[in-house]
Amino acid sequence: MGDFLSYARSGHIVTLTMNQPERRNPLTGNTAVEEFLAAIGRIEADAGVRAVILTGADPAFSAGGDIRTMQQQADPSVDPARIRNDYRRGIQKLPLALFNLEVPVIAAVNGPAIGAGLDLACMCDLRIASQQAKFAESFVRLGIIPGDGGAWLLPRVIGMARAAELAFTADVIDADRALEWGLVSRVVAHASLMDEAQALAERIAVHPPQTMRMTKKLMREALHTRLDTLLEMSAAYQALAHKTPEHAEAVSAFLEKRAPNFRS
Repeated sequence: MGDFLSYARSGHIVTLTMNQPERRNPLTGNTAVEEFLAAIGRIEADAGVRAVILTGADPAFSAGGDIRTMQQQADPSVDPARIRNDYRRGIQKLPLALFNLEVPVIAAVNGPAIGAGLDLACMCDLRIASQQAKFAESFVRLGIIPGDGGAWLLPRVIGMARAAELAFTADVIDADRALEWGLVSRVVAHASLMDEAQALAERIAVHPPQTMRMTKKLMREALHTRLDTLLEMSAAYQALAHKTPEHAEAVSAFLEKRAPNFRS
């Protein structure tokens, strides 16, 4: 797509690869956000996409913010109002876009995911890690806060106490600790990471795509809505699901003891 992000579709699965390994795939100081937003828009417009894999070109997943950009922002001549608007018009668009993307997204964390890199992984629905992965919510070490939504994202993935420990200490944890804490769902050999991510994406992609999108939407809404509100949404979505060709095909395939064929 551009200098930062590569876009590859195979069947119903799109793989997005952050591709500035010499800079450890930073999310600022480049065109990362613009390219992510363009890729997400492309995925949203393609009804044939059923799952997305997000990874980085080795050795890192993403080092987060670019330190040179931080240095420029600290200059006394830079107006704080401008910095605020830069965040609002820049990197803060990324968690909103990924949160609202209806297609399930798997983060295949191949190496260090630091600061905004960790938050990017938390923006995804699922995370699997290479044995070489490391994680840190390291903003305080640089005298800044998680300006990309990390204070909202991380506690919802691993709970407030452990999120606070990471955010307040800036400690780096390895893949095994990340698995213990529920930050990732599995740890695999580095060489097999993408094969494992592909296999997981394929297990998702075999299911009815419209139903999958509604399921993700409900799970996202459940993070911040009341039970009675979610039940009302669920009833409405279920009424729609019962009338989809996908549901009819799934029921027929089950009764006929054959694999379903979902067209999209």
